[in-house]
Amino acid sequence: MRWESRRRARRLLVQALYQQQLAGGAADAIEDQFSRRKEFARADVKFFGRMLRDVCRRTGELDQELALASDTPPERIDPVERAILWSALAELQTGEARPAITINEAVELAREFGAERSYRFVNAVLDRWVKARLASRSSPDPGHGG
Repeated sequence: MRWESRRRARRLLVQALYQQQLAGGAADAIEDQFSRRKEFARADVKFFGRMLRDVCRRTGELDQELALASDTPPERIDPVERAILWSALAELQTGEARPAITINEAVELAREFGAERSYRFVNAVLDRWVKARLASRSSPDPGHGG
């Protein structure tokens, strides 16, 4: 099923982004390394590669988005939680999945990989980010009379 392969890709993506934070490396090299894992073949490999390159290219921008939705400065967020948040924010920005699905998947990844209560932090940050994004889209443009 498509959702299972997407879930596997999200799981691998978080692991890849965690590794990238600790050891560095280009997205292509990380993707090549992860492609050798047996679970990679059952993941949505196109989604994984696209999201990995997108996040690696935009970590500064994603950190700015995190700063708007979190009281914790991005550089002080645990690398596991930061990887989960980066991947979820990047996915939310694509609009490919409903926000509730992306947030739920991120929370589940935080339960699996994060500290005991990190899922609450991940949920709160993503929920705050989505609400702020929706509010900014629905507010009238002050430059137009309306």
